[in-house]
Amino acid sequence: MFSPLAAGPPGLAGRIVVADDMPASVDLFERLLARDGHTVIRAHDGATALKIVAAELPDLVLVDVMMPQLTGFEVCRQLKQHPATRLIPVVLITALQENADRLEGINAGADDFLSKPVNAPELSARVRSLLRIKRYTDELDSAEATMLSLARTIEARDQYTNGHCRRLAAYAVGFGRSLGLADSELAALSAGGVLHDIGKVGISDAILLKAGPLTAAEHDRMKQHTVIGDQLCSSLRSLRAVRPIVRHHHERLDGSGYPDGLRGDAIPLVAQIMSIVDVFDALTTARPYRSGMTVADACRELADEAARGWRRPELVKVFIALVGDCGLATAAAGDEWPTAGVA
Repeated sequence: MFSPLAAGPPGLAGRIVVADDMPASVDLFERLLARDGHTVIRAHDGATALKIVAAELPDLVLVDVMMPQLTGFEVCRQLKQHPATRLIPVVLITALQENADRLEGINAGADDFLSKPVNAPELSARVRSLLRIKRYTDELDSAEATMLSLARTIEARDQYTNGHCRRLAAYAVGFGRSLGLADSELAALSAGGVLHDIGKVGISDAILLKAGPLTAAEHDRMKQHTVIGDQLCSSLRSLRAVRPIVRHHHERLDGSGYPDGLRGDAIPLVAQIMSIVDVFDALTTARPYRSGMTVADACRELADEAARGWRRPELVKVFIALVGDCGLATAAAGDEWPTAGVA
């Protein structure tokens, strides 16, 4: 690891992996990057670069395209496919000038290109720009992590709903996958399972943890958790796809739900999915005032709700079949959170 020799732009010095099978080339990048205060981590081939990036999670990766065994294209492709490294900017360094080579780099997920021989001012400017974007991305990740932690803390306030968010995320992702939803929608369902009740942070324990039935006034206050949650999520653009779940997972197809009384297709599909799995988990979970239903009884209750016009019958039918065919309820009882992230 190389120690920086000079102070770079305030707040923009980063840890950068440079991967090239030519030591002289790495030496050059090391000298140039050190002038701006960056710390360089050397990798002599593509496989080593992948191991270093996975272990160090640097701020930026510069990788030469023409390396033996594992090319820069393949290194970039693998980094962009892995959830832990896909947001790390990757710059491909190449002497190739053909459009086909650039296109291959773009398809691999490269964030930028540098041509050999390298131009020092251009290197400095491109690195500075990518590090600035990476800093913004890290801040968003931190904010999302805080929101997710808050949601799990709210859940933990009530021992009878502990694990509810994890189960909902698992149910919803499995349900959405069976419907053929896109990866971005599955990611929204995964995050929505965790965040759907985050608005309960604004509901007092006297109401939230009340053992008996709620009064009309208390029930009206409880309904506000959907609006509060939507307002909390509105501060992050990255949660835009999750907000319909947070706000509308208590809507009903006939318009009798809350908070907006939406009807039919006006209710987003991801919210309809979350509504079904939310009801199923609530029915099958024991509460202070009742025992949890069996899976079969909960499925019959869902079918009754569909018959009353609250849920879309075809969605309920698919979910009931999914629970029976692949043991979705059993799978959701495990200890792992779904791996899909926020789109």
